[in-house]
Amino acid sequence: FDLANFIKGKPESEGDMKSQKKVFVLLMVFTVLMGSILSCETAPKNAVPVLEFDVFSYLGKWYEIARLDFKHEKDMSNVTAVYSLNDDGSIKVLNRGYDYVKGKWKESVGKAKFIDDPTVGALKVSFFGPFYTGYNVIAVDDNYQTALVVGKDKNYMWILSRTTSIPDDVKLEYLALASGLGIDVNKLVWVEQEAVDAEVYDAK
Repeated sequence: FDLANFIKGKPESEGDMKSQKKVFVLLMVFTVLMGSILSCETAPKNAVPVLEFDVFSYLGKWYEIARLDFKHEKDMSNVTAVYSLNDDGSIKVLNRGYDYVKGKWKESVGKAKFIDDPTVGALKVSFFGPFYTGYNVIAVDDNYQTALVVGKDKNYMWILSRTTSIPDDVKLEYLALASGLGIDVNKLVWVEQEAVDAEVYDAK
C-alpha cells in the first residue's frame, strides 16, 4: 500500500485505488480505536480517589445500594459485586443482578487494574477485552463497610455497602460529596435488595 501515492492521488489503476481506499479507512479506524483505548477518561473533574487505599480490605462482596442507571444495569435489582485477586495481580470483578423485567439473573465478569499506585483508589475496569473505563473509589469508611465509587465521568456513580442497607448519615455524606462533583443525585436509582432472592441465586 503506497500511502504517499494515495495521498497525491496517483493510484496505479482503478482497482488499486479502491483497494487503497479500503486499507486507508481501516488504518484510520484502527488509529481512532487505539487512541480511544490509550487516552480514555478515567475520572470526573475534581474527583479525588481514596489515599492509603487497602485493596485487601476492599475485596469481597458488596451490595449495590444506589447507582446512576445505564444500559448494562437497566432494570436490575439485587445487584452485587464480588472482587477477588487474579494470579497476575489484577482484580477479578464478578457482577450479578436480577433483571426484573425479563425475570432472570444475569452476571458479567471483568478485570480491574490500578491506574498507578496501588495505595490510591484509582482503577480502570474492563468487561470487553482491551477497552477499559474508570473506576474510582472516592470515599470508604475506616472498616471498609461502605463505599462511594464514580466512573469516568459524571454519568457513572455507585453507592456500595457490605450489607443490603446503608446508615442515613453515610448516605447523606456520600450524596453531598457526589453533588459537589456536579453529579445529579436526583437521577439515582435506589436498588431493591431482596435477601431471599439473593440467597436463592447464591445457592445455585
